[in-house]
Amino acid sequence: MAGYDALIPVNVVTGFLGSGKTTLLRRLLASPHLKNVAVMVNEFGEVGLDHHLLSSVTKGVLLLENGCVCCAIRGDLQEALHNLFAQRERGDMPPFDRVVIETSGLADPVPIAYTVLIEPVLQHHFRLGNVITVVDAVNGLSQLDSFPESVKQAAVADRIVITKTDLCEDPDVADLKARLIALNRASPIYHAADNTAAELLLIDDAFDSEAKGAEVDRWLAGAEVGDDPTHHDHTHGVSSFCMRFDRPLDWTAFGIWMTMLLNRHGERVLRVKGMLSVIGMDAPVVINGVQHVVHPPTHLERWPDDNRQSRIVFVVRDISRAEIESSLAVFNRLANPGADAATLAPYTHATA
Repeated sequence: MAGYDALIPVNVVTGFLGSGKTTLLRRLLASPHLKNVAVMVNEFGEVGLDHHLLSSVTKGVLLLENGCVCCAIRGDLQEALHNLFAQRERGDMPPFDRVVIETSGLADPVPIAYTVLIEPVLQHHFRLGNVITVVDAVNGLSQLDSFPESVKQAAVADRIVITKTDLCEDPDVADLKARLIALNRASPIYHAADNTAAELLLIDDAFDSEAKGAEVDRWLAGAEVGDDPTHHDHTHGVSSFCMRFDRPLDWTAFGIWMTMLLNRHGERVLRVKGMLSVIGMDAPVVINGVQHVVHPPTHLERWPDDNRQSRIVFVVRDISRAEIESSLAVFNRLANPGADAATLAPYTHATA
C-alpha cells in the first residue's frame, strides 16, 4: 500500500438542506488548483439535478442516486470508488488526484468517512481528506436547534463555511458562529462571501506534507477560543473541549487508553484531534479520529512554537469532559503505579 500521504484524498462536502453546498462547490472546482477532481453527488429523491450544475466545471461527475449515501447505499459508495479508480487506471475517464463527495442535505457524514477509512480495498488507494460543512446563515441557528443531522454535520467538520451572510444582520451571524464554535472548537470557520481559497478548504489537511503544520495550528487556535473554562454550550447533547498536559505522554499507554475509549464510547466521541508531546520524541505526534476510527498518526518535523504541551480537542455527545478525564487518570494510575497525581492529571486550566 502507498504511504498514507500519497493516497488519493476523498473530501466530503456536507450541510443541511438548502445550505448552498453545490454553489460553493462550483466555485471551488473552478480553481486551477483543482483541475483533476472526480465528483460524486448524492441526491436523495427521484430526480437528481445538482450533478448537472457541477458538470459544467468538471468532467468527472458521478451521480449516486439510489438513496442516502450515508446509509442505504454505503456499499454502493464503496463500489463506486473502486470502479472510479479502475476506470482511471484503464484510461476510461479523465485522470484525477482527488475525489469530492457532495452529500444529500440529510446525510450523516460519519459513515462515509468510516467507509473510506476502514474498507480494505479502498485503503490501498484512498484516504479521507477534509470534511467541509456548509451552514446557512439565515436558517442555521433554527436548524441546529431542531435537527440533529445539522448538529452532527457541524460537529464532525474539519472546515465550516457559513453561507448567505449578506442576508443576515451581523449580530445574527455572530450568534451562529458562537454556536458552531461551541460545537466544534477544532474546525476553523469561514464565510463563503470572503471567497476563501479552494486549496485551504479542500486541499490543505493534516496529511499533506506541506500543509500539516499549518493545519495543526488551525486546530489549536480554535481550541484556545473561550473565556470561561466551566461553560459548555450544548446542542442535542454535543459539546467540545480541549485537554492539555504539561508532561510528555507515554505513547503506548495513551494508545491503549484511546483505543479502549473509542471502543466503548466511539458513538459519543464524534471527533478527536490533537498534538501530543511523546516521551522520547523531540517533535509532536498528530492524532485525528472520527468516532471509532483514527487516522494513522502523523509527525511534525518540529514544534510550531515554544509551547510543548500536549493538546487534545474532543467533540462529544452525551458524555462529559469529567468522564473522559477520569478514565484517563484511572488508566494512567494503573500504567504508572509509582507516579504522583500531579504527573498523571491533565492540566487543570484546559479550555472548555
